[in-house]
Amino acid sequence: MDKFQRLRSQRLTALFLLGCLLFNYPVLTIFDQNGLIGGIPILYIYIFVSWAALIGLTALVIEWRK
Repeated sequence: MDKFQRLRSQRLTALFLLGCLLFNYPVLTIFDQNGLIGGIPILYIYIFVSWAALIGLTALVIEWRK
């Protein structure tokens, strides 16, 4: 495995750990409030935005060229 593949593997591992952190119980309770933004609960917005950000970052890491 060359240096570029090793770096990509490390970045994907870091994204996995970030996802585990973002969707872990203590962090989710921070956003589990009664408030609404545009009629949508804050928790749902947090989950959707976090999920979309992880997908976007994963795409960037996979598609990155040397």
